[in-house]
Amino acid sequence: MLTKKQVIQIKEHLGKAQNPLFFFDNDQDGLCSFLLLQRYIGRGKGVPIRSFPGLNEDYFRKVHELKADYIFILDKPVVEKEFFDEAEKINIPVVWIDHHLTEKELVPNFVNYYNPLFNKKKSNEPVTALCWQITEKKEDMWIALVGCISDRYIPKFYSKFEKEYPELLTRGRRIFDLFYKSQIGRIARIFGAGLKDKTTNVVNMLRFLMKAKSPYDVLEETGANRGMHHRFQEIDAKYQKFLLKALSLGKKADGLLFFQYGGDLSISSELANEVNYMFPEKLVVVVYTKDGRANISMRGNKAREIFFEATKGLEDATGGGHEFAVGGRIKTSDIERFHENLEKIIH
Repeated sequence: MLTKKQVIQIKEHLGKAQNPLFFFDNDQDGLCSFLLLQRYIGRGKGVPIRSFPGLNEDYFRKVHELKADYIFILDKPVVEKEFFDEAEKINIPVVWIDHHLTEKELVPNFVNYYNPLFNKKKSNEPVTALCWQITEKKEDMWIALVGCISDRYIPKFYSKFEKEYPELLTRGRRIFDLFYKSQIGRIARIFGAGLKDKTTNVVNMLRFLMKAKSPYDVLEETGANRGMHHRFQEIDAKYQKFLLKALSLGKKADGLLFFQYGGDLSISSELANEVNYMFPEKLVVVVYTKDGRANISMRGNKAREIFFEATKGLEDATGGGHEFAVGGRIKTSDIERFHENLEKIIH
């Protein structure tokens, strides 16, 4: 977790920011981190980052367009040097809150960088949990829980939430049961689907969530959130088809479950998570191909270590994440070699 001093410092930054711009990773942890901070101060705009693996210079135009006076970067493991160069040119304060293992020495001195992995007492809770530590607005606890369970984390405040909203949870605290079988998990999956929509609809979703008063505002379909529900239903129908194919493959797989697909929908991370839930003893690798690139989501024991070993020598291979969950990208022409490398490592 953050230290008391770090929490005070971040609160001071939030207090100074009159028109902040929040750049956040394009997943539920990033989204919920943004919502907690924005709702805490009641100011600022949010921009989900879809570039991979990091926040690149192209996004800096948003700073000028929205006349931001502060930049907050949430749940993003990589920020390109060119982005920071642009920030330094106009002398705008930058606050970066993250929980990924990264090369801290590459962070410019003017950036206010917060990551518990580099604290004396190391930890890597989701950024949502760190933002909740900063804000702790009781009415936003449901948002904090959504972000935490989406990143496989049961937060300390879970018992408090359980007393207030028992009907939204499952019995016990199995993280995957919460995500796939509870109503709070349904909200998490609605958020994930909403982030995969076109920009106009994502903006509408953010506006709605910045004002939502309770989890029921999301669960109950209304005119204000119909777009979110429609997108969730649309994606879920396609998702279930791919899931059935991956699970069928998993029944035959020995140690390594390697599933590849293409199309217009990038859901490799979501598929990898649920397949891993069903086959926890296997190394799960889901590969999504499009336009000559292959997005990789890997889950399982020593996933991070295995990914970097398997991509050695592959040109332009990138990736990062946690010990048990990794995201990466390679050329489609290298998929076969990558698969072969995995087989050698596993067997």
